[in-house]
Parts: sequence; C-alpha cells; structure tokens
Amino acid sequence: MMFRLIYFIYLYHHVKFELMKLLTHEIKISVFQTEELPDEFAQLVEKAKAQTQNSYAPYSTFNVGAALLLDNDEIICGSNQENSAYPSGICAERVAMFYANSLFPKVAVKAMAIAAHTNGHFLTEPITPCGACRQVLLESENRYNKDIKIILYGVEKTYILENVKQLLPLSFGKGNLEL
Repeated sequence: MMFRLIYFIYLYHHVKFELMKLLTHEIKISVFQTEELPDEFAQLVEKAKAQTQNSYAPYSTFNVGAALLLDNDEIICGSNQENSAYPSGICAERVAMFYANSLFPKVAVKAMAIAAHTNGHFLTEPITPCGACRQVLLESENRYNKDIKIILYGVEKTYILENVKQLLPLSFGKGNLEL
C-alpha cells in the first residue's frame, strides 16, 4: 500500500496530465455606497434591515433579514428563525422565498435584498446567502425562467449581482435529474 501511494505521488509530481482543462467562471458584482443605490433597491435594503428586528436568533445572535420584490410590485420579507436543535432553524432568505411562493405561486421574484447584524451592529461587509439558500434561490430563478437581482447589504458597501447563477456557479438543477 505504501509503495502505491509513493508511486502515485511520484507520478503526480513528475508526469504532466495532458487531458487537464481549466474552466473559468466570471462573476460580475456591482459595488455601491448605500446612498448611491437606485431608489427601488434602497427601499428593499431598508425593508431587509428592518426585518432583522424580527429575527429569532438567541443562540447565534446573528440576525438576518431578507426582502423580496415581486413582479407584481409586492414586497415580501422574512427573517432567520433559530431552534435549539440547530438544523431545524431556517434562514431569512428561505423564509421570505417560501412565503412569497405560498402567497403568490405564479409571480416571479425581481430582486432580493439581504442584511444582517450581530451584537446590535450591522455588518460592515455585505452578507451572502448560505449554500442551501443559494440553491433555493436558484430553483426560483429557474422555476420562473427569470433572473433575480441579489442585493447584499453592508455598512461600508452594498453588492448587486445580476442573478443567482453568479452566486452558485456549476449549480445543481432539474437538468441534473434527467437521464
């Protein structure tokens, strides 16, 4: 066994693998000062910030708020909800998305803003969704065949991404389930 491992290491370091190909993925992020945001997005950020007050996060003290702008101009909000059995909690992004889908199942989401604070202070850097939330957001984008602008708030700067695919390259989707 040891000989095989040493031989593999030798081959790895001394043999060029001609079949290797490098893939690149470009992510475009627009960076704004909060006061520079377009009015529609500034309003969404304020709603997300306000939602952090509705968060139930006694264990992490990490309060997250999300606000969705739908195609029918409704704004749906959500906040993270923790549970002492940690996996049973749910993030603000999924609370908002599932609530929007249950209220307006045929209406696409145009944009989502996310904000977070801890210990009474909003984060200086923009907050990003976790992997599970990225997957749920992508499902919604694919469901309606429409990009969702993602607005990530931070005190010092706010990021805007054109779509969820920018957050989740090489994503898993419906096409992966087909033969």
